[in-house]
Amino acid sequence: MKHRMAIALLSLVGFFVSLYLWLWKIRFLGSLACGDGGCETVQLSEFSSFLGFPVALYGMVGYVALAAVSVAGLQPRWVARRGPTVLLAVVASVGVLFSAYLTYLEAAVIHAWCRWCVVSAVLITAILVTALAGLKSMPRTPDTRHLTPGT
Repeated sequence: MKHRMAIALLSLVGFFVSLYLWLWKIRFLGSLACGDGGCETVQLSEFSSFLGFPVALYGMVGYVALAAVSVAGLQPRWVARRGPTVLLAVVASVGVLFSAYLTYLEAAVIHAWCRWCVVSAVLITAILVTALAGLKSMPRTPDTRHLTPGT
């Protein structure tokens, strides 16, 4: 279950990246440490919000969900089951698709790159790859040791 531990760690890093961007977006922080101003350009664009909420907030929620599932999947009841890893792969897939869309917007529409957004895209992609590798390494047969005869 090393893949779930790795996903928990990657999710924690992703959460802090998203938190940093969200805190800037809600004007809690004065400036972004980005280097070339691309982060501000991206964060001030019309695409920095989705359905009325900052994109960074979606990142925070997504990374918390991934961390929660990965830590729950380390509990003895779930450790041998594929379900948590399948859920991790599904949530990470949604995250990768959303990040790909946002990266497209940065390149083709905004014409600026936010380094923190790129870090987040790399993290969510690493989480997906790790979840898929974890699925590949797990046995496909369900664990029935927890069942008592006659149930």
